Amino acid sequence: MPQTSSSCPPLRSLLFQLKDAELMIQAADSSSISCTTHDYTLLVFTGGNGQLNLDDQCVTLSTDKCYLLSPGITYSTNIQEMTLYYYHITFSVIYTTEHPKRYTGELLSGRRELIVHPFTKVIRLVEDLLMNKNNNDNVQQFKRQLKFQELMLLFFEHNYPSKHLPSPTESVEKTIQFIENRYMESITVKQLAEMAAISIWQYTPIFQQLTGKKPLEYLTDLRINHSKRFLLESTEPLREIARLVGFSDEYYFSRRFRQKTGVTPGQYAHQQGRKLAVKDWTGHEVDIPERAKRIVYHGETLGDLLALGVKPIGGDEAFARNSVYKHRLKKLANVGFPLDPQLTTSLNPDLIILANSDERAYRTVSGIAPTLTFNSFAPLDSRMRTLGGWLGKQREAEAWLESFTIKNAAMWQQLYGASLRETASALVYDHGNHLYAMGMSGFSTALYAPGGLQPTEEIKAILDEGLGFAEVDPARLPAYAGDHIFMLIPERQDSRAAMEQLLDSSLWRNLPAVRLDHVYLLDGSKWNSSDALTREKLLTLLPKLLGGNSTSI
Repeated sequence: MPQTSSSCPPLRSLLFQLKDAELMIQAADSSSISCTTHDYTLLVFTGGNGQLNLDDQCVTLSTDKCYLLSPGITYSTNIQEMTLYYYHITFSVIYTTEHPKRYTGELLSGRRELIVHPFTKVIRLVEDLLMNKNNNDNVQQFKRQLKFQELMLLFFEHNYPSKHLPSPTESVEKTIQFIENRYMESITVKQLAEMAAISIWQYTPIFQQLTGKKPLEYLTDLRINHSKRFLLESTEPLREIARLVGFSDEYYFSRRFRQKTGVTPGQYAHQQGRKLAVKDWTGHEVDIPERAKRIVYHGETLGDLLALGVKPIGGDEAFARNSVYKHRLKKLANVGFPLDPQLTTSLNPDLIILANSDERAYRTVSGIAPTLTFNSFAPLDSRMRTLGGWLGKQREAEAWLESFTIKNAAMWQQLYGASLRETASALVYDHGNHLYAMGMSGFSTALYAPGGLQPTEEIKAILDEGLGFAEVDPARLPAYAGDHIFMLIPERQDSRAAMEQLLDSSLWRNLPAVRLDHVYLLDGSKWNSSDALTREKLLTLLPKLLGGNSTSI
């Protein structure tokens, strides 16, 4: 049985041994299976949102949260709008008594959420644990253990309770910690002295001896330093940044910032902002924010960003209106189609991603914010790695692709095993009575994935030319139609009427796939996309379609 918190031995008598560390991905709109911890478990959340269900409580998850679970705790996660990314770290503890033994009690009595600042230091240390995970060199593994000890020290420094009666110096030290945690609130020296249970005349000299500064000077410097992070990582208005760090007046904030740094907040952001030099799809070399926060994405594969745990502030509503992920985009600002420069400017973006190779369209918006052209017709793995590199989500991109590749291969193996692959075609009417066969884009990308169905010779020619789609003469439809036909129902009424006319024709009824009932009608606005989240949903839909009869979805 785990020891109770009351029997927790002194921290100095415990040894900590890292067992494993891995990056976990949980798709949106999903729940994990409940599991019970065998070892101590650290959950470090870096992207997405959801809920963490523990034995006796439910907590809301968001970026930069960390939880410590003792052995014997049962937990699960429920994910809502965005894919959840988190590090799962397990370790054991040895109690170094005369006869050393495994310890399983609470390390921080009554506390599961760990408070650490800055959280970026936690991320750096955790990533170091993964870096040499599979390196069998003894020295590298020893170094990895030392990194883990450094991580534990960081947690204990911020969260370990003191059990003895504090001295005046220790009391003042506690108020310093209070200031660092609550710097954004209104704080007075009188309030701090009362917290330390000493007089103001005694409090200020001790504080100055510990920090080298008077209390309010220390508070101001702390607020200025935190504002620097917001200025570099956020595109919030100056008045909002001032409020976030504890200044009620943006003009007073600007004046104090200049007094402390010699430059205005705007000048500091311009001089210090970290940039990443990248080349986009059409050859522009652009300096973009190292971690963009306010992204406008204009293209049909918006689900790629959501799969990486990135939620754009603006996009084209037409691409998202009927998508499988539309419920996650309730606050997405519509910037129109084609992209409206005035609407885009009003969002104050720090990065624009434009799925368009038209140089005139690029010039229209590139003056608003750093702008990158993006090939949304590129293969899924290429798109995810490109976006991962641009948005500082390389590890998330690789983890998602690895997970998807395994699930995709398993789906096709379950459907066909080693048997000869059948052919398939995806067709859609658009722009009135024009019939198109899908190639490098849309729904067909899921059909022609490795291990999947094969294109007909006519559609293979479309793929070989690198075309997203190509118009089909209805009279030549038998040459394009595969063993399975996926007809995508269009939104436009005139296109839908043209489709219905085809479905009622003898040409259609005589196709082998139609006679064998291997025809599937799908909502084109929902399923004719190749983005990451739609591809994930198709892993569930395709087995239902191909394992049954003619279906309309």
